[in-house]
This record gives sequence, C-alpha cells and structure tokens, in this order.
Amino acid sequence: MTEEPTGPTPVVEHDEPRRRYVLRIGPEEVGELGYSVAADRVVLEHTRVDEGRQEKGLGSQLVRYALDDVRGAGRRVVPQCPFVRAYVERNPQYADLVD
Repeated sequence: MTEEPTGPTPVVEHDEPRRRYVLRIGPEEVGELGYSVAADRVVLEHTRVDEGRQEKGLGSQLVRYALDDVRGAGRRVVPQCPFVRAYVERNPQYADLVD
C-alpha cells in the first residue's frame, strides 16, 4: 500500500505591518484576512482564498488563527466580513470575542 503525497502544509502568518493574516501553502500565498484596528477592537474586514483552493477548509483555518491571535492579544473582534460572522456563528467558543 502506498501513501498519497500530501504536499506542503498550509501555514497562517500574521503580517502586522500590512494588517492582514496570510495563508501560505509552500511559498505561495493562497489567502488573506485583512483587518483594521479601532482602540481595543480588531475589525476583520475581508477574507479571500484563491478560487481554486476554496471549499477545502482553508478559509476556516485562516479565520480560526486570526480569532485565536486576537484573543491572545486581549482584544475584541468586530466581524465585518460575512465569512468571519458565519464562522463565529458555527463556532460558539468565539462568541465571547465579538462586539
């Protein structure tokens, strides 16, 4: 029995100077979650995943990382992006972060 190659693991990074979270697979940037900051609130503005990579859970991975990062920084979230709002509704463990 041979195993299927899985390829590079998706990785999320916080690009703080550009106010975004970036999803990479290998050297390729395949998604981002842009935000702005207002006092102690992080406004999650838009989520983008490359069209050919959608429906694979990558957007959820990106949002989860961002929410965990915001929580770790002791801030609150304003989920302006519809995808982020839907993610929080499906994952009530993040409801306490939302304004």
